[in-house]
Amino acid sequence: MKADIEWTERLEDRVKRKVRITFHGPNVIKWQFKRSDEELWDYDTPPTAEDWEALEEKVDSLYHRRRQPFKHLELVKKLREKSGL
Repeated sequence: MKADIEWTERLEDRVKRKVRITFHGPNVIKWQFKRSDEELWDYDTPPTAEDWEALEEKVDSLYHRRRQPFKHLELVKKLREKSGL
């Protein structure tokens, strides 16, 4: 499966954490997380406020470069607001 958006960040404990976002259907965002010290992807952890902010910034940037549709930007904003973060 092709990942629509992916980024890596370094956590406070100096461990890398990869975040992968895939858009499924008109109203679903699939979040995936993987720490470098773990073997398996985590599909169950809810995204943090920082994750939502980073995703919104990345989708906005990609939209302005015509690499993401406007509906994805709208969906991210709507689901972020709905999550309360």
